[in-house]
This record gives sequence, C-alpha cells and structure tokens, in this order.
Amino acid sequence: MTKRKKQTYEPKPLFVERMEKLLEKKDLEEYWEISKIDPVDSIRCNTLKISPKELKEKLENKGWKINQPWNEYPEVMVILGKKPTGEEKEILINENLAKLAPGELGRSLEHLLGYYYVQELSSMLPVIAISPNEGEMYLDLCAAPGSKTTQAAAKMKNKGVIIANEMSMGRMRILAANLERCGATNTIITRKEGEALCKKLEKTNVLFDKISVDAPCSGEGTIRSSPKTFLMWNIKTVKYLSRVQKDLFRESFKRLKINGELLYSTCTHAPEENEEIVDRMLKEFGDSIEIIPVKLPLKTRNGITEWEGKTYDKRVILSQRLYPQDNNTEGFFVAKFRKVKE
Repeated sequence: MTKRKKQTYEPKPLFVERMEKLLEKKDLEEYWEISKIDPVDSIRCNTLKISPKELKEKLENKGWKINQPWNEYPEVMVILGKKPTGEEKEILINENLAKLAPGELGRSLEHLLGYYYVQELSSMLPVIAISPNEGEMYLDLCAAPGSKTTQAAAKMKNKGVIIANEMSMGRMRILAANLERCGATNTIITRKEGEALCKKLEKTNVLFDKISVDAPCSGEGTIRSSPKTFLMWNIKTVKYLSRVQKDLFRESFKRLKINGELLYSTCTHAPEENEEIVDRMLKEFGDSIEIIPVKLPLKTRNGITEWEGKTYDKRVILSQRLYPQDNNTEGFFVAKFRKVKE
C-alpha cells in the first residue's frame, strides 16, 4: 500500500470524539492509519460483455497483476500493479511491480468497451446482498453514477426491468453513459426526487420484487478516496440526511411486493444514518417488516444497539458495518429487509 501524496485534512474534534465512541483504542489507531492510505484499485468484470476468465487474461496480457479476492464472485478483481515500464514518473511497488498510473484504469480500451466497471470493493456489496434475479422488477432509487445499476443488470442478465432513478440532470447523464457503455438494456431511467417517484408509482400501483436504497449520506466511509470529507464533515449535515434517509426508506418500502426485499446502504459510519434508520423503520412498519441476515464475502461487524443515550431495537444487530481497517476497503453499512404483509 502506498501513502497518499495529495493533500490531506485533519478530522474535526467532534468527528474524532464520535469515532472514539464507535471503536476501541487499538482499533481506532488502525482506522486512522488506513485512512491515510489510498484504497486498492478494484474493478468489477461486466459479465454482460465478457467472462471473468477472459477479462483476466486480457488484463494480464497487458502486464497487469490481478487478484480475485472473493472466490464466490470471480467478477470482482483487484489490480495489484503492473509490469514496470521504466518510465521516469513510474512508482515502483517492488522490482517486479509498479503502480498503475493515475487514471489508467479508466483510460484502458477494456474499460472504454465496457468490459469492466471501476468500482470500490465495498460499493459492490449492496447488489451482492440483494441479489436481483432474472425477470424481476428492480428499483434502484439513487442510481448515479451507475456502478450498482450496471452490476444489477449483469446479475439479471438484462432480463426483467430496472428503474434507475437520479434527480440530478448532470449525474443522470453520467448514469446513462455508463449504462450504454456496459450494455445494460433492461433499464429505464427516471429523474425525480426519490420520495416523489415512489409516491407517483403508488398512483399507478407499480410494485417491485427488489429495491435498492443506496442513500445520500455524509460519506464518512469515503475518507481514503476523498480526504476532503474531513473538511466538509458537519454534524448538522448528518442530522439533516438522517431525516432524508427515513423518508426515502419509508416511501420505497411501500413499493415492495409482499415478500419483496429492500437493501438499505450508506458509505458512512454515523449511527444516525444507519442503525437509527433501521430502528425507526422496524418500529414504523411493525409486523409488516422483518430484517434479514446478510451473508457477505468479507469481514463485517454487527450493527450497534446503543448510541448517545438511545437504545435501538435488538434486531438492529442484524445490520452490518464495514470499517476500512478490517478488509482494506472503504467504510460501508448495509441492512436487508423483507416485506411480509401490507
């Protein structure tokens, strides 16, 4: 792992205080240390266009060294480095391996052809957890830039229907470009606030087998790739987003078929945006909702049941936290639910 040379920022005192409540001393030290290190170069093979075996061979022929960290998911690949070329600005990992140049992953012919998507490891987990099937109706409520939407399309083999929603016109254009590049043809793009879209769908009685709510969040888990998060972090933003997330969850859950499943995820550590959302929805929907254990291909930690004087429903423990130091990823949170009755 190579230390970042770009500008870094110091965390705000309140952020430090909150992390001290979440992690024990040694654990916290490891968290701060890995926060200074760039995330690994990871990609997801787009199986709509090429098999993992074929892609691996193509990339290895370019001199790239490939690792497939999760046996059950060969489409997930980490680029450990490449064969040194002797260029002056090249950064050597060892005498046989050099780092990829900045932007090299996104400039390759294989990327332009849609053979792979540059995607952080933890970002792949929501679709792995919700596992959409061929022929299903699938709602991706917060879809841009398209990493999880294209992943879902590949999992569904372009069979069934994906509604990919994004309220920002600029981000929607990026979403559309990525869907086209990756050959995702079972996808309809909508442009609305997530809550408003769900209310509109209610009028036409459209229901879904699976729903992904990768909610807008404070991004605390993205510090490794975006150290400016330290500078931008604000507790008021956390509190505001918590309200937005509750509304998104509430309205989207109503759009599930009976026995349909919803995957809630964020890239933050803040309990107000994670366990508090789970707790509130379990209380609001009562015996209409159940939280489901999630099996993921890496180390996770159970959701917390107490935070700053609040005690959450004991079932919240079935949600999953990911810290960067556990798997050399970014930080993430996932929780999976089933609608058992109206």
